[in-house]
Amino acid sequence: MTVTPAATPRPGPAPVVPGGAAPWPDLLTAATDDCLAALLSGADQDWLRPAHGLDWSCRRTLDHLALGLTGYTGLLIARPDDRYITLFASLDPQAPVPACLEGLRIAASLLISTVRDTHAEARAWHPWGRSDATGFAAMGITELTVHTFDITRALGLPWTPPDDLSTAVLARLFPDAPTGHSPSETLLWCTGRIPLPGLPRRADWQWDGSVR
Repeated sequence: MTVTPAATPRPGPAPVVPGGAAPWPDLLTAATDDCLAALLSGADQDWLRPAHGLDWSCRRTLDHLALGLTGYTGLLIARPDDRYITLFASLDPQAPVPACLEGLRIAASLLISTVRDTHAEARAWHPWGRSDATGFAAMGITELTVHTFDITRALGLPWTPPDDLSTAVLARLFPDAPTGHSPSETLLWCTGRIPLPGLPRRADWQWDGSVR
């Protein structure tokens, strides 16, 4: 069977976040810089310990991030109708943590460039909603921020997702998010990381990447 790749995306204006926030490529760049700086600050600790609230180790969580960011890039480029792409990314299991973080920056940079160059009308499959470039940028920010929280919490490092990034992600992926709490706390609740007053920690969750 011959698989015909999707047409190369036509460069267009950077996808803009409603409400005057920075364009999505800029938000994804900011998330990458902030998260990698936080993770690098704990690079000398034991990354074989479990990430907070996960069955994976901190080191295994980095592999998941590399896979996810590369996968989102591939979906935006290939745009299959009903499946994940066949390219899988992984980090060298023997590499030290700083080198693994370099790998994550590469994966994030590929997604940033693809989001910037994908036309606004393009749509790509994801099991949690057929989405556009802005949705995949928001997914990348979500993956980076919540898993950075998982790792830094396990390593005893004080870090939470920045409120500006959380606000953008909530508006794009979690339209039914509760109000009355800080954006970072709300994002962590929406992704099953923490409870909120009157709202227990979620056991099951997913975002909605559909274009609205």
